[in-house]
Amino acid sequence: MCEGLKRDYQVCEEVGRGRFGTVYRCFSPDSGDFFACKTIDKRLLSDSVDRECLEKEAKIMHLLKGNPNVVQLFNVYEDDNYLHMVMELCNSSDLYDRVSKRIFSEVEAAAVMLPLMEAIAHCHRRGVAHRDIKPDNVLFDDRNRLKLADFGSADCLHEERSMRGVVGTPYYVAPEVLSGRDYSEKVDVWSAGVIMYIMLAGIPPFYGDSATEIFDAVLRANLRFPTRIFHSVSPAAKDLLRKMLCKDVSRRFSAEQVLRHPWITSGGGERSMNDLT
Repeated sequence: MCEGLKRDYQVCEEVGRGRFGTVYRCFSPDSGDFFACKTIDKRLLSDSVDRECLEKEAKIMHLLKGNPNVVQLFNVYEDDNYLHMVMELCNSSDLYDRVSKRIFSEVEAAAVMLPLMEAIAHCHRRGVAHRDIKPDNVLFDDRNRLKLADFGSADCLHEERSMRGVVGTPYYVAPEVLSGRDYSEKVDVWSAGVIMYIMLAGIPPFYGDSATEIFDAVLRANLRFPTRIFHSVSPAAKDLLRKMLCKDVSRRFSAEQVLRHPWITSGGGERSMNDLT
């Protein structure tokens, strides 16, 4: 373990584990606060792409500092074998745990979508695409404030080049990512639309019994609202879902447009279709 980390923090119990790293709770004697320490074993990184993602994650988190709905990075320590990132601690259950237990009302779903889209819009304004928006990466702190996390798959937007490469998680990945075409930051809007659909319906909009079947369904992008599930969901909510889960990227809403939609601005309350723009 890095000397700097041991000097500044007391590393406590494990609270999470990923493909390359482990997350520990840690304590700062100076501030009296607890944090999360993401420790990555660099020896497990198999290729240059993994190493590039590792180096990029800390830089991107520094770039996104200051937004209350993005997990904050406080310190980075590194030696020959490990990288340690000390971040905000989110003690509460993540969105995956919450959506797996029940269906959300529209007001409850809007209370998640507003800060989530504000976090995504902040990323896009700073020139960052998250590329792995999913419930597992939507965390909550001990005051139940939403925090977008895990920027290991994120990339910076460049005018001179588009993003490529299959990145993301089957149910949430946008069709243009799977098609092998260049894509933009609007892949995050698609993924957030899938989250909204799942909160309201309890099932994903595009599904299958295997990753291949899920990908085929995503590529077809045949968005449906089964009556037995959506009978009590408002026209405004369905309108927003159509605009977020639009296969035509040129017509798909941006994060800023989602934030201006009546369903979001009304907090998921009843709004007339005449209010929709």
